[in-house]
Amino acid sequence: MSMAEIVNNSWNLFIGSSIKRRAKYGSVIETSKVVARPFVCLLTDNKQRVEVKNGKDSLDICRVVNGTWQTSGGWGRIDRDNAVEAMLRYANAGLDTFDLADIYGPAEDLYGIFINRVRRERPPEYLENVRGLTKWVPPPVKMTRSYVQESINVSRKRMDVASLDMLQFHWWDYSNPGYLDALKHLTDLKEEGKIKTVALTNFDTERLHKILENGIPVVSNQVQHSIVDMRPQQKMAELCQHFGVKLITYGTVMGGLLSEKFLDTNLTIPFAGPPLNTPSLQKYKRMVDAWGGWSLFQVLLQTLKRVASKHGVSIPTVAVRYILDQQAVGGSMIGVRLGLSDHIKDANAIFSLALDVEDVSSILEVTQKGKDLMKIIGDCGDEYRRA
Repeated sequence: MSMAEIVNNSWNLFIGSSIKRRAKYGSVIETSKVVARPFVCLLTDNKQRVEVKNGKDSLDICRVVNGTWQTSGGWGRIDRDNAVEAMLRYANAGLDTFDLADIYGPAEDLYGIFINRVRRERPPEYLENVRGLTKWVPPPVKMTRSYVQESINVSRKRMDVASLDMLQFHWWDYSNPGYLDALKHLTDLKEEGKIKTVALTNFDTERLHKILENGIPVVSNQVQHSIVDMRPQQKMAELCQHFGVKLITYGTVMGGLLSEKFLDTNLTIPFAGPPLNTPSLQKYKRMVDAWGGWSLFQVLLQTLKRVASKHGVSIPTVAVRYILDQQAVGGSMIGVRLGLSDHIKDANAIFSLALDVEDVSSILEVTQKGKDLMKIIGDCGDEYRRA
């Protein structure tokens, strides 16, 4: 029985009495009291694409997003031609949404070469589905109209597009209110056709709410979210549901830690397990340590392996599907090592995977033993802003 059938037919397995309460964001809403389930997977229709929107602004993207942080150094040398060929293979397989950033080394330039190949070699309907979501990570200087426009023009030139599909904005220091000025300028540039949609990355719930209340039509917020890191479901998801904003998640396979490669390994003994030889593996190993340590993480991997074997898929496929089924999640990112390795088969298996109540319950039984990362780290993005 699929999760959809279970929820449609047996919702009382999860839910207690229906209650009314006043939402934090205005209206009185009817909700349900969840019994012994701090994080319940919500249903999706398993479609490959999703629309992110706010008012008249909208963009449809693939729900599995190709992340390109791995082009910035630390994961192996990227050959330009091989990387572009790899991008074409992903797009050919329907995985045609790429997440970029001005600070990800050659990522935007690679996209520019790739999109020109698409224009020359593929039919118009192919091009219509390709998406480049880039980020702008400025220093905390005065956000004048000219500075913002010049910065965005650099990305437009590198990506060789007249209008950026999505500009995801990051801000380092909340004590500097310049982020509101920057977002207002970005909204003006959107109205002028230089950007199609404005979005955020690594903003917390409080600031997201403030931005929305200031009339900035953000369509999504990109945040760290995995089976280990469920912080977005504690505060952010409710706000997103209220305003119709989607979450785009990264760190969902924890740099590869959530995979068979690290199953039944002991990293406490030097050189005994696979090396943590990339920036992402090192980053997410620290997250595992904060959450519950390697022993508990092994129990989680063993549980995920049983679920994966039951469905004939891999651990990363289960890990991503679980997060895609969470409240307000529009898409989840998997980092791509362009020209070095690929995960096209595993990624496409996500769309047809349906986790059932037994799967979800077995995962929850383990994750509930972990520590509350909200109490340890703080809200979404706080890991980048702690002193």
